[in-house]
Amino acid sequence: MDRIRKALDLARQERDRSFDPEATVHAIDLEAKGHPTSESRAAPSLPTRIVYTNTRIFTPDAGALESKRVVNPAGNDAAAAAFRMLRTQVIQRMDENGWRSVAVLSPGAQDGKTTTAINLAVSLANDHQHTVLLVDCDLRRPTIGARLGINPEFGMDDLLNGDAHVEQCLYHPEGYDRLVVLPARAALANSSDALAGPRGRRLVAELRGRYPERIIVFDLPPVLGTDDALAFLPLVECGLVVIAERATRRDDLLRCMELLRKTPILGTVLNKATDVNSGYG
Repeated sequence: MDRIRKALDLARQERDRSFDPEATVHAIDLEAKGHPTSESRAAPSLPTRIVYTNTRIFTPDAGALESKRVVNPAGNDAAAAAFRMLRTQVIQRMDENGWRSVAVLSPGAQDGKTTTAINLAVSLANDHQHTVLLVDCDLRRPTIGARLGINPEFGMDDLLNGDAHVEQCLYHPEGYDRLVVLPARAALANSSDALAGPRGRRLVAELRGRYPERIIVFDLPPVLGTDDALAFLPLVECGLVVIAERATRRDDLLRCMELLRKTPILGTVLNKATDVNSGYG
């Protein structure tokens, strides 16, 4: 872990000086095991229970969620506590800046980025002060639908191809009152062009403009694997970087942070940590 912490410190020092390093990069250790769309404009004070009439409702299988390392946001285990801590820090940072959209990023493919994106969205929705939309923008290898047990008829790829409307692509997991998921149905060729193109820009503007209290969590492909993340990031207000203790190479982390120098970074999630005694560091 010392190797990663030193790399984080170095990356923080090398970031663009237009951002305050202490305000934008903060390491959060997570011990890993391995707006929702309401149908009327949300009022400043959210209702106790949201009724979905157009959004498709599905019932997730609890055992399947556990096998995919999706935490119970109200659980008493270390992982649930860690994500509650992460949720609180993310909300505080976003509220300070008036931000409502965050991209979950990682240098490589084995850092736990998608698992973190799902658990962050679940924990944010459990806060009761916001509704949350989780969007699968990893159009090279979309997995959010499969992890949550959704077999979408339409998804993010169809939206970017112009083959569907937003209302056809939204799914609400029963039992998670303030969470809606926009999965991707299949991988998309030329995904970076589609994400940053006119349809992608209009879609993000629509999602961000519908409900002022909604937080949107975008799961993006690894930063070093493709240009998708860098092409899409100008449409998002801030980022959260996920790294893994025994998977993320120091040079990859430094290169990733260099490429993200123009993106405000909320923090860095340390996944698969071996020497944390509690849910956060």
